[in-house]
Amino acid sequence: MLENLNPARRIEAPKDWRPALEFDGEEGFAITPGVPADQVPNFEEFLKLQGFDPELYEVVGAPRTSRWQKYDESWLTSYRFNFRLKRIADLDLPLTWKVVKGKKAKPQVKVETGKALVIMLSDFQIGKVDTRGGTEELIERVFAAYDRLEQIVKKGKFEKVIIAECGDLIEGFYNKADQQQVFSNDKSLMNQVDLGVALTWELIKRLRNYTSLSYATVASNHCQFRLSKQQVGQPGLDDWGIVVAKQVARLAKETDTKLEVFVPNPEDESLAIDPFGDGFHVLGMVHGHQASRPEGIPSWWTKQAFGNQPVAAATVLMTGHFHHLRVQELGQSANGGSRYWIQAKTMDSGSNWYRLNSGSDSQAGITCFELERQTHYTGAVFNV
Repeated sequence: MLENLNPARRIEAPKDWRPALEFDGEEGFAITPGVPADQVPNFEEFLKLQGFDPELYEVVGAPRTSRWQKYDESWLTSYRFNFRLKRIADLDLPLTWKVVKGKKAKPQVKVETGKALVIMLSDFQIGKVDTRGGTEELIERVFAAYDRLEQIVKKGKFEKVIIAECGDLIEGFYNKADQQQVFSNDKSLMNQVDLGVALTWELIKRLRNYTSLSYATVASNHCQFRLSKQQVGQPGLDDWGIVVAKQVARLAKETDTKLEVFVPNPEDESLAIDPFGDGFHVLGMVHGHQASRPEGIPSWWTKQAFGNQPVAAATVLMTGHFHHLRVQELGQSANGGSRYWIQAKTMDSGSNWYRLNSGSDSQAGITCFELERQTHYTGAVFNV
């Protein structure tokens, strides 16, 4: 007899608890995992474990807390605290500061439309030479796409634009085909990174006067810190894409450009952000090299959700790596709508090895989609 029995209450971590860290090069915040209610973590030690030396960074202000109950009725508390850089280290990259010198951001045109545009920059692989040419041809493709994006944002009256750099911004020199890279690349590693900063900043500079901007990036295989093809260091910190994000944050500060910058926790390769701050839409990002084939991404995401990893709460998962457009509906999200996986198009110079083996190739482009406040996303995308 089951009359008058109530289903067990579903117990979930607060929606604002995400194992991700935001740092703009000088200031940021961190969210700790849940700890027993009678314990208060050592925030400086927590930062140290994430790769932020207490000698260089300091905790500021009072922490905020979120509490939830476990299945055994015990309580856990998560702490969110702010930290900042004590002193700025000398830059060691040949950044092209001339692109920002003397150019301050104009006041933004404030719009309240409740719409956000997500721009998925993916697999530029700067320095690579292949069937679509080299760096010169890449710049031409990128600027042509930027021209179209600027017109879309200018006319769209978006509340905000999120630039999601999905990885492989540069080609690098130490991947599996490292001898081929040495033979065919037309830019040194330093100049690949330098151009990566310049191209990223060019888009931000074009869009900053129309709306609020956010920039997010994740670790990727071509940008990893590698020695003899082996990945070394911390995945979410020792990555050229993360380095570019830090330089972009400094350029934004230099020019009074309002820009949110999101990077993974130093020990993670993925992250999630809440574009409207209301928990309805959650954008997850990972490069995609975590799976050997695109068909493996849904399974990877399922396991990440089960393990409460950074993309666990994502309503939309964005990936790059596989160089072709793909949109797939997967399961149900906490907001009552479907979850979607969006695999972005590539902007690289081509993948001759894949074409020779498969007989197919894909057109280069930048994948975009729109989100609306408190409205379920239904899978629509467009490419420029």
